[in-house]
Amino acid sequence: MLERLEAAEEKHGERFAPPRILRRLVAQGRLGQKSGQGFYAWPQFDADPVGETVKLETREDGVAIAWLANGQMNSIAPTVIEDLGKVHAAAVERGVRALVIASSNPLLFSAGADIKAFTQMDEAGGKELLDRAHGLLRAMEQSPMVTVAAVNGLAFGGGCELAMACDVRIAAQSAIFGQPEIKLGIIPGFGGTQRLPRLVGTNKALEMNLTGDAIGAREAFEFGLVNRVVVDHELLDTALAWARKLAGQAPLAVEQIKRVSGQGDLDDGIAAEKAGFAVAFGSEDGKEGIAAFLGKRTPQWQGK
Repeated sequence: MLERLEAAEEKHGERFAPPRILRRLVAQGRLGQKSGQGFYAWPQFDADPVGETVKLETREDGVAIAWLANGQMNSIAPTVIEDLGKVHAAAVERGVRALVIASSNPLLFSAGADIKAFTQMDEAGGKELLDRAHGLLRAMEQSPMVTVAAVNGLAFGGGCELAMACDVRIAAQSAIFGQPEIKLGIIPGFGGTQRLPRLVGTNKALEMNLTGDAIGAREAFEFGLVNRVVVDHELLDTALAWARKLAGQAPLAVEQIKRVSGQGDLDDGIAAEKAGFAVAFGSEDGKEGIAAFLGKRTPQWQGK
């Protein structure tokens, strides 16, 4: 990851500069899964065999953890959407009251959607994927079970959108949030045009979606994107503490607060976003942006 960020910094400027803590960890040989140590010790857990790319770890007091475990970049691939749906359903069935969604990679939460997977889909396949993703995120929001996102490192694109669909977001100091889809000539496809303005306000959401620029944990807290910012080694403990507290609240009251707080035209907005994504993704610019990204070159926009 460090090499990729350094290459991006050289090509696109200082906004892609690797965080100093990442440089320090690499210099110390703390390489995450490869070495067993990153920002903190690589999590060792006995997970239920519910999904391959998302692991379910059941704790006491009505709390569980959904570990995102899809390779080095933790991309939100179709298999992740499917597995997270299975894990979420299994947690609800088992009476879990609060589910922490965390990354098993100490260096990042998720780098975003699996762009290569999108390129292998036709229009019908892409629409089906969006429908499944939106169905999952809406199920999380409408569930009586509370979700807490524990975000470390990069949370880009679909990773940021997954965090936004959670009821509470705890960010490590290393967390970086962004919706970079505009740089591919497309738009956010998993709810970023709808949930982001509801959390940070229209002006900041437009800035992030139109520029594709990322923000750090402190700025995310100031704009209301996250509930708390903690040092990296306290992230999981803090998220679990929140989960235990929320799991101990009156179940019916929690369910009704979630239901009433979610009232509004989000479903209409999601429908509009899906239509807009289809237009952008099917355009010449959308194809060029993705091809340029995969080919590591600057896109040439045509406006069509």
